Amino acid sequence: MASVTSAGAIAAASMAMVAALISGLLVYKKCFSLSLRKPQEIFCRDMTVDGLIGAIGNTPLILIKSLSEATGCKILAKAEFLNPGGSVKDRVAVKIIEEALESGDLVKGGIVFEGSAGSTAISLAMVAPAYGCKCHVVIPDDVAIEKLQILESLGATVERVRPVSITHKDHFVNVARRRASEATKFSQGKHDKEAKKTRAIDSLPNGHVSPDISPAFVFPNDCKGGFFADQFENLANFRAHYEGTGPEIWAQTGENLDAFVAAAGTGGTLAGISRFLQEKKNDIKCFLIDPPGSGLYNKVTRGVMYTREEAEGRRLKNPFDTVTEGIGINRLTKNFMMARLDGAFRGTDMEAVEMSRFLLKNGGLFVGSSSAMNCVGAVRVAQLLGPGHTIVTILCDSGMRHLSKFFNPQYLSDRGLTPSATGLEFLDVR
Repeated sequence: MASVTSAGAIAAASMAMVAALISGLLVYKKCFSLSLRKPQEIFCRDMTVDGLIGAIGNTPLILIKSLSEATGCKILAKAEFLNPGGSVKDRVAVKIIEEALESGDLVKGGIVFEGSAGSTAISLAMVAPAYGCKCHVVIPDDVAIEKLQILESLGATVERVRPVSITHKDHFVNVARRRASEATKFSQGKHDKEAKKTRAIDSLPNGHVSPDISPAFVFPNDCKGGFFADQFENLANFRAHYEGTGPEIWAQTGENLDAFVAAAGTGGTLAGISRFLQEKKNDIKCFLIDPPGSGLYNKVTRGVMYTREEAEGRRLKNPFDTVTEGIGINRLTKNFMMARLDGAFRGTDMEAVEMSRFLLKNGGLFVGSSSAMNCVGAVRVAQLLGPGHTIVTILCDSGMRHLSKFFNPQYLSDRGLTPSATGLEFLDVR
């Protein structure tokens, strides 16, 4: 005989759900719970936000159960891939543009220029129109093709240049800086001999530079100047995390964590979060996880900025070579110098590849290469500190932007990086 639910029981259940909702709204209005939620618990932030910009930040802090169970530590990760633009760089894009508008370095109708390997460019391309600006990005021509496709779909003007050393005038960052200056000269009518070659056009098909137009000198007729975002040296990058991501982690952990670990490209995320957390509680340990070829590991652990490859007189194209994207660097940036670190670990490409597959198989987390490297770092910190500690890291972006390389079996096979682990044995966790 089918059971019948009484009206009183339905009313009681409804009241309980409403009470739980109200409680959740009052207590967790602006941040998410870090614990596994029970069915009757509903947590959300403000019911409405102010446009796209209001949706950036306040990302969940999630428990990575598989890594926690394997290490005996509580390993938590800030799910930055849930930002509207799909990465942690959304925060940086907003901060850079807002500070530039406030200072007058950028005006509505101006063009934001940046040299980026992908994620920052995507975030700037998405955010700039929300402030009435345009975006022009310069990227290395070896980045994952899906990043280029996203940029073009977002309407950004895109230049692709060959990867060279930062000391070369045609490094993508240096080209972006030069374009910003050229755009400002163009808008002011101050054309030197070289800038007179600038070709002004009213619009570009889909926003990107078509193959038959030289990308070097293309600005719209209504250009109101250029602004170089300069994510590596602009401390707005650091402030985005010192004022935003760091305080969120502090609140979401209930002011109770033992360590933070992340890789660094510009250094803004690592610096902003580490400095904020250690100012709140100076015994929180903060660590760097560094990919192959990057010099930051040596700088943190030995005080010397070099890699073994460079010491042997070899110079790789970037000048380091790794399948990870957006992390690792062979110079000190202003952002990185703001970091407070207790140590560093060296990660490998193989570890990052294996970790990405482990997370996918054991929890459904589909993350990109830098996120995977960060999780390698979290396990290393857990091994160093021992069981019973709370460790936080960052899931920078999802695997969606890494299909043609990091998640391409043939690409990995050609580099001897075919994953084969069944667990975490690649990190000596049995």
